[in-house]
Amino acid sequence: MTHALVTGGAGFIGSHLVDRLLADGYRVTVVDNFDPFYDPALKRRNIASQLRHPKYTLVEVDIRDLEGMQEKLSGDYDVIVHIAAKAGVRPSIEDPRGYYEVNVGGTQNLLELARKWGVKQFVFASSSSVYGENPNVPWREDDYVLKPISPYASTKVSCELLGHVYSHLYGIRFIALRFFTVYGPRQRPDLAINKFARLMLAGKEVPIYGNGSSRRDYTYIDDIVQGIRAAMDYQGSLYEIINLGAGRTINLLEMVQLLEHVLGVKAKLKMLSPQPGDVPQTWANIEKAEWLLGYRPRIRFEEGIEKFVGWVKTSMGARDE
Repeated sequence: MTHALVTGGAGFIGSHLVDRLLADGYRVTVVDNFDPFYDPALKRRNIASQLRHPKYTLVEVDIRDLEGMQEKLSGDYDVIVHIAAKAGVRPSIEDPRGYYEVNVGGTQNLLELARKWGVKQFVFASSSSVYGENPNVPWREDDYVLKPISPYASTKVSCELLGHVYSHLYGIRFIALRFFTVYGPRQRPDLAINKFARLMLAGKEVPIYGNGSSRRDYTYIDDIVQGIRAAMDYQGSLYEIINLGAGRTINLLEMVQLLEHVLGVKAKLKMLSPQPGDVPQTWANIEKAEWLLGYRPRIRFEEGIEKFVGWVKTSMGARDE
């Protein structure tokens, strides 16, 4: 039986991955500290059904606490999937030290534990934000012109490099997956699609930073989980950086218009100044993911938004007319 350690396993992406792993027959140990960046009750709700599963174990510990993890975790893992992090581009500008300590220091701790325990497969959740203002789109992993413009992005670059060190020195297979704007049920409430949908349903103003022309490569959660699962099984080279995106960009106002259509409400837009740290566009070249992982995103944006809106209405207690 394969045993996976998933950090951040109560969050949006992590809890979806755990659902898949339990369905696939894995034993799963989740590490989460239920950080109050957003309401911990939402994360408790994510894992409510998982807690009853006989192959599921929850360990509440902070990834900055190396001794605590050594005491509470068994170490008998076949693979580590490290998703836990302080998230958010804009908040990282206000707290760069905190982001460094959690994201880089926490990743260092997990890599040290992998070395100590002899875990040879390490999948790391990186971010499209590492590309920053690189104009060469769609972004390719072999384009080394990284121009991060937020502390959050810089921590993810640092973690990718740390992974290379441990891969080289200790033979740990380190796969960094650069996620592109993941959305779907359980999405964090601070992220645009979730935030906008709830504001629109409540008849409140929707903040638009800039002129609405920024573009994102929105990737549905099921496709991201597909990519993570493939990376967990990957047995090729010892170190890889791989984009996981949809390979298609949508501008901000197009996203709002689609939400309007699916929700059946008109958005009240509030135009605001651009935010520091926000990049003008993200766009993934996903050829490498297809080649190495057999990754093929299946959920088109329009379909994903419909699935997401169904979840939002249910979670808000709203009913379709």
